Amino acid sequence: MEKERLVPDTSIFTNPDVYKQFGSNPSEAFTNFLLMVAELEGEINVYLPSSVFEELKRMLNNLKLPPKARSVLKVKSPKKYELYIPAFLMYEFIEELRNRINKGLRVAEEAVKASTYKKPEEVLKFLRRRYREVLREGIVDSKEDLEIILLALELDALVLSADKGVLNMADKLGLRYLEPQDIKETLEGFKLW
Repeated sequence: MEKERLVPDTSIFTNPDVYKQFGSNPSEAFTNFLLMVAELEGEINVYLPSSVFEELKRMLNNLKLPPKARSVLKVKSPKKYELYIPAFLMYEFIEELRNRINKGLRVAEEAVKASTYKKPEEVLKFLRRRYREVLREGIVDSKEDLEIILLALELDALVLSADKGVLNMADKLGLRYLEPQDIKETLEGFKLW
């Protein structure tokens, strides 16, 4: 039987709604996740693009992985010059980006209008929150997100993410993925095989 490959996103270990299934804080959750995989005795490998591993190290304070946890972690960047993605995906992405830019403009216009009767701090808070919502939520918006997708595509791996943009793109490309709430239970299921 071929080893399963997992490509987790940082959101699995930094989103409190998700990491709590593995530990009480992000560092503990990442370590426990890897230890859980290690218990499966070689059935699963965890791959992280180097950009994502660096991002995790910055986000997780004092990350010290025990040897058993480190044994299942493979840091590997996708072969960016050898992978191809369908043109339809680029067309959809550009159209989505254009729509989001237009929505961002509407949010900025709302903020300018509100500035005549609201305090500047309130307007800025509104603008930042709404602008982030309309431009970034539900879309691949970083090189780390894209590298998760590309590496999973290259390795025919299972994508683990709490990021809707990553999961949406994984779905469009026909990649396998798990909803965040199903990750721990699915890993536990591997023990039964």
